[in-house]
Amino acid sequence: MAITARTSFQAAPLQQVLSDNYLDIQNNGWAQQYLPDLMEKEAEVYGKRTISGFLAQVGAEEAMSADQVIWSEQGRLHLSYKADCLDASASTINITHDIDGVARTTDHGIRVGDQVLISGGGQTVTALVTVAAAGNQTITALPYGGAHLSDMNFADTDNDLRVLVFGSEHSKGTSYGGGRANKPNFTSFTNKPIILKDMYEVSGSDASQVGWVEVSGEDGQSGYMWYLKAEGETRSRFNDYLEMSMIESEKADDNSTILGGANGLVGTEGLFSAIKSRGHQTSGVTGVNAATDLAEFDAILAEFDKNGAIEENMLFVNRATSLAMDDMLASMNSYGAGGTSYGVFNNSEDMALNLGFSGFRRGSYDFYKSDFRYLNDLATRGGINANATAGEDIRGVIIPAGVSSVYDEQLGKNLKRPFLHVRYRASQLESRKMKTWITGSVGAATSDLDAMTVNFLSERCLVVQGANNFMLMN
Repeated sequence: MAITARTSFQAAPLQQVLSDNYLDIQNNGWAQQYLPDLMEKEAEVYGKRTISGFLAQVGAEEAMSADQVIWSEQGRLHLSYKADCLDASASTINITHDIDGVARTTDHGIRVGDQVLISGGGQTVTALVTVAAAGNQTITALPYGGAHLSDMNFADTDNDLRVLVFGSEHSKGTSYGGGRANKPNFTSFTNKPIILKDMYEVSGSDASQVGWVEVSGEDGQSGYMWYLKAEGETRSRFNDYLEMSMIESEKADDNSTILGGANGLVGTEGLFSAIKSRGHQTSGVTGVNAATDLAEFDAILAEFDKNGAIEENMLFVNRATSLAMDDMLASMNSYGAGGTSYGVFNNSEDMALNLGFSGFRRGSYDFYKSDFRYLNDLATRGGINANATAGEDIRGVIIPAGVSSVYDEQLGKNLKRPFLHVRYRASQLESRKMKTWITGSVGAATSDLDAMTVNFLSERCLVVQGANNFMLMN
């Protein structure tokens, strides 16, 4: 029987033997003697099984031609540092890190004449910097309220100081004595695409046995397929791999034996890994009670206030966390004591009661809440979370909406980019965003293999800009 060639794999509206609607429902191949008695309609017992679509909601996809993507992110505008008290009686302190924890010893920006606030050991004082040699970790900051820091109850054991430059003071008729200019700080990040592959194969003998099943696809289309549905499931599973790999992947550690091979496999930084290393994590909003959950949510807002304060954010959470947030928000209804009020949540006496919330505003922030199927499904992260210890499970993720400005090292200019986007390898001749090709002897013969092999390939990585604005809920 001739096969009419098609370019994609999908169910046909009529019972036609096409190259793209072959279905294999035999668990044991065609080794048994008789064709099974088939129920014509396929039962959808797991609902929509695919999880892809998450990144499409919050990010974008862009082509790249290099082996890695490099971008730079702005540093903070104001000079704020962590320091240790070296000698309180001499008012000398050692600068150790900037306020974000990045080591800043000899390259800090504090200069002679700067006015600083110093907090630690239970007190906060205003001081003037009198010694700050270039390339030196130690500065001298004389307090305005006393002779030395020791007079202001600071001690040599105070090793968790905060130092903020808020201005400067210089005497009349003198030149500026700072000695050096402060250059803007930035941090450079890189990520490398990984190559994903999969394949499906059916022998030529099996392909000659024609039978029909009416199916409903993941995207709502329906029709008839002859026994090659396993290829469609391989394709759907590979599409999910493209998304899950961008979420779960991580770079190989220096101690990993993966790095010892000659194949150059080093991993790539996925969403969860980026947030764990450069973003924030919270164990709050677990449904203990509404008041506790609200206080813990306000702690999340306080963390956002310290980092960027992006006003609009997306909440992708599992079922338990979603219900905990619904209960938290419902408790804010002062008219709900002794019963649920009508009208406040767009409810009325003549319609079903809506106890869920898809969006809300708290403080100066807007949040749009959505269930994340990937975190609920037993066959994906839902099953891993069920077996993980407390703190290792992932209940949700908070992602800033909109775009940010970033310096692209390859293009050499500032660009507006979504906080989250996928880069895939492509050129004028080749696109590796999602490649599919067929080899074998079934249909149009391309080799002497008595089978049809469907190959899948993609090469991509994820770019997480401004991870300090992301929050992982675990």
